[in-house]
Amino acid sequence: MGYGIILCKSKKLILVSHGEIRLSKYADHALRLKVIFDKVIGLIDQYHPDELAIEAPFFGKNVQSMLKLGRAQGIAIAAALSREIPYTEYAPRKIKQAVTGNGNASKEQVAKMIQTLLNMKVMPESLDASDGIAAAICHSLQGGNPTKDEYGSWKAFLSKNPGRKIR
Repeated sequence: MGYGIILCKSKKLILVSHGEIRLSKYADHALRLKVIFDKVIGLIDQYHPDELAIEAPFFGKNVQSMLKLGRAQGIAIAAALSREIPYTEYAPRKIKQAVTGNGNASKEQVAKMIQTLLNMKVMPESLDASDGIAAAICHSLQGGNPTKDEYGSWKAFLSKNPGRKIR
């Protein structure tokens, strides 16, 4: 699972950190989900991002793979929500379109464009990491969190709706 953390300063994108959470050494799926949660929480606590952008689940032919991917994405979202960070999901085509101008671009084309946009000397070493960076760039190009409502977090919602109970 790749991630990318960028800073948007005066319409300039600055790469803060990127990498991937390697899960292949963990055989148990539940343990993999725990590792994802712990690593995402660690990144949030280290970098204090304002928002999270994530690639929305895509539809494939292997149902088991889709379920596992959806759970992993849900865990990353839950980690953000546990720290009251709003999130936005973007379809893979939307991310590719935002970064390269072509919704059908290959992962390599996305990585090359990221290298150009961020003035990196070399492309990200992992295509998963470049996917994470691409989601962050797409989000910044959309003007931040386009789906953020007037509340932005559960805490804000509850403070503006006293006495409201979640069922």
